[in-house]
Amino acid sequence: MRWVRSFVALGLIMALVHRLTAGGLLEARATLALGFLVLVAHLAGGLAARARLPRVTAYLLAGFCVGPPWLGLVRADEVRSLGFIADAAAALIAFTVGTELRLDTLRRDAVPLLRATAGSIVVPFVLVTLVTLSVSPWFPITVHQPFRDAIPVALALGTLAAASSPTLTMAMIEEHDARGPFARALLSVTVAKDVAVIVLFSLVLVVGRTVASPGTVNVGVGWALLGRLGGSAAAGALLGVGVARYLHLARRWTLVALVALAFLATQIAWLLDFETLLIAVTGGIVVANVFRVEGDDLVQRLRQHALPVYLVFFVLLGAGLQIGALQDWLWWIVLLVGLRVWGLRYGLRWAGSVTPALAREGWLGLISQGGIALSLAAAARGAFPEWKVSLEALIVAMIGVHELVGPVCARLALARAGELKEGARSANSPDVGGGVVAAAGGV
Repeated sequence: MRWVRSFVALGLIMALVHRLTAGGLLEARATLALGFLVLVAHLAGGLAARARLPRVTAYLLAGFCVGPPWLGLVRADEVRSLGFIADAAAALIAFTVGTELRLDTLRRDAVPLLRATAGSIVVPFVLVTLVTLSVSPWFPITVHQPFRDAIPVALALGTLAAASSPTLTMAMIEEHDARGPFARALLSVTVAKDVAVIVLFSLVLVVGRTVASPGTVNVGVGWALLGRLGGSAAAGALLGVGVARYLHLARRWTLVALVALAFLATQIAWLLDFETLLIAVTGGIVVANVFRVEGDDLVQRLRQHALPVYLVFFVLLGAGLQIGALQDWLWWIVLLVGLRVWGLRYGLRWAGSVTPALAREGWLGLISQGGIALSLAAAARGAFPEWKVSLEALIVAMIGVHELVGPVCARLALARAGELKEGARSANSPDVGGGVVAAAGGV
C-alpha cells in the first residue's frame, strides 16, 4: 500500500503542477517534468526489483504511463526539450558498451562471432522481406501500389528486423552484473549488427531504386547514412583519444570527463548530423583498447554511476514512446514482430556461436531495439516519399514493442545462460535516489 500511496501522491502533485504551469516557460516546466519522471521511475524500479522484473522495463513503463502516450502528466514539448539530456545519457551508455569490447577477446572469437552476427541478420531479413512481399496486395502500406514498388518497402522492413539495441543489452548486463562469455558475446553481436544494418539499409535503397517506379526511392538517403557511419567512427576515435589524454593529465577529475564526454558526443552529433551512439561506442573502444590504464579507471567510474544514468535515459525513452500505429495495424505488427523473433531464434541456431548458450538462448537477448533502429526509421521517412509518415509510424510502433518486451526477454536469456546475479546492483551500488538527483543535474 505504501507504493500505491506514493504513486497516487506523486500523480496528484504533478497533475496540480501540470495545471498551474500550463502557461509557464518551457525550460521551467521541463525541469519539473524531469524531477517528476525521475521520482516515478525510482518508485517503479523498486517495485520491479521486488517482483524480480528488469528495472529497465519499469523505467520505460513509468515514462510511458505518466508521459504523453497515456496520462499526459508530462507534456510532449517537455519531453522534446529534454531530448538533449536523453541523448547525453545514451552517449554514456554507448561509451560503456565500447569499453566492454576488448579487441583481444574479439580477435580470439572472431569467426564464431561473425557467424552469429550473420545468422541473426540474414535469417530475420530474408524472412520478413519474403513474407511482406507475399502479403503486399493486402499490406496497408503497399495495398494500392504495384508489386515493384512493394519490393523496396519489404527490403527496408527486413533490414529493420535485423537491428538490435546495444544500450538495452548493456543496461541488463549492468543491472545484473553479468560478465560471463554469454553476455560479452551478446553485446559484441548487437554492436556488429547495428553497424551492419546501416550498410545493409544503404544497399537496399540502391537495389530498391533499380526495381521501383521513378521517384519512389530516394537513394541519396543511403549515401548520407554511409557518410554518417564513417564520420561518426572518425569523430568517436578522436573523442576517445581526447578523453584518454585528459584522464592521463588529470586523474582526479574522471567524473568531469564523463559528463564532458556525454555532452561532447551529443553536440558533435547534432552539429555534424552524425550518430551519437556510434561516436560514443567508437570512443569507448579506443579508450579501452589503446589507453588501457585510463580505460580501466574510466570503466570503474562508469559502473559506479551507471544506474542513475540508465534511470534518466529509459524513463525519458518511455515518455517518448510512439505506438499509436498499434491501434490501426495491430495484427500486422504482431506478424512482423513474430517473424523477426522467429528469425532471430533460428538464425542463431543455424549459424552456431561462441558458446552453446548463445546459440540456444541468444535470440532472447537480441529482441530489444532502439537507437540505430530509430535513426533508420527516420531515414525511411526521407527515403520513401510515397509512404513517409505511415511507414515511419509503423516502424516506430514495432520498435516500441521491442523496447518494452526486450528487457524481460534479455533477463530470461541471462538467467538461462547461468549469468544472472539477483540483487547485484542493489547490493553493490549506492542508493538510487541519491544518485538520480546528481544525474538529473549533470547528465
